[in-house]
Amino acid sequence: MVTTRRGHQKSNKEKEDLQGDKASAAAYDKSTTGSNGSLPDKSVENGTGSGNNDDLIATNGENNNSNCNSSYQQKVSSQVVQDTTGGEQHDDSTAFVETPILTTVSLLLIALVSYFTYPDSLQPIGRPTLNHVWYFGWISALSTGLGVLPLIFSPSLDTWWVGVTNAIAAGMMMAASYSLVMEGITFTEMEDSSSISPLLRTALGSFLGLLFILSTKSFLEKHEELKVAGLAGADARKVLLIIFVMTLHSFSEGIGIGVSFGGSNGSELGVFISASLAIHNVPEGLAVAIVLLPRKISKLTAALWCVVTSLPQPLMAVPAFLFVHAFIPFLPVGLGFAGGAMAWVALFELLMEAIEDTNVLTTGICSSISLGVMLKMQDIIDQESRH
Repeated sequence: MVTTRRGHQKSNKEKEDLQGDKASAAAYDKSTTGSNGSLPDKSVENGTGSGNNDDLIATNGENNNSNCNSSYQQKVSSQVVQDTTGGEQHDDSTAFVETPILTTVSLLLIALVSYFTYPDSLQPIGRPTLNHVWYFGWISALSTGLGVLPLIFSPSLDTWWVGVTNAIAAGMMMAASYSLVMEGITFTEMEDSSSISPLLRTALGSFLGLLFILSTKSFLEKHEELKVAGLAGADARKVLLIIFVMTLHSFSEGIGIGVSFGGSNGSELGVFISASLAIHNVPEGLAVAIVLLPRKISKLTAALWCVVTSLPQPLMAVPAFLFVHAFIPFLPVGLGFAGGAMAWVALFELLMEAIEDTNVLTTGICSSISLGVMLKMQDIIDQESRH
């Protein structure tokens, strides 16, 4: 009886063990295949349990969300970059849509003026006419636009190269300022009726030039809403200062053209002076262009602005030719005026900005090289004019 009871207990225990094994097997099969028959994650396969499986699912969900957020952020960033680039391209294209209308009209006007004012004979025969005086001044003005040519194939400039170009422009302007002042000081003309020495007249003109440029700078700083060629703020003020200074300096050059044609040997001297100024205007146009182009102004627009800065040459050449005796005494004042204004902009605007963008050593080297090259070119032109 005891044996039978023990056997019965053993049989019941075996049944319970068998049922437990079947339950374990079923649980294992369920864990290995998943509820939908799919393979489980390795953590579940290793027996981490259903709780860990939920944690793993949550972790995977977070990873998926993180990946989605990362993908979304990359997409948004890409869109921002595209929108930014597209916006700039849109602005440039808008400027390009608006600018060609102005540039086309400007180029058409230049072509018409060049065609209809062309004299019967380019070389004056006998006494030069008003047509000759105007046209040679006009050619001299147009040559300023050629200063953009060396920069046609240049890529977009970063901050350091902008500083280098400012240093080069400053050196060129300092050389031009020096030449203007020296020309005023050493001014000699038989028909000069003024009792004041050329030195004093040049000094007076330089002082007036400094006052003018300082007052102009103060005016521009009070009117920050001014825009030039799509520029605003500090860039617009800088560009306007450069344009003003170069335009002022062209007044004296225009008077020089008119006076040279009005002398006794005007037919030859006027042509030579005009040709010399045309050559001289090319690096001056370059000095203007290397200030304009880094500020995202198109090359064609920069070339037109270069020509604009020299328009006083034909405009002043005609009255100076008609009233040569009246203009001669004021020529040293005009030379000093342009030289003083140009020196201030070169020293306190362009050089200071160049130092900020590069350093003192780089600015000194670049400006000194451009100053020396410009002075050498002017010296060669002066020597040729004396022969």
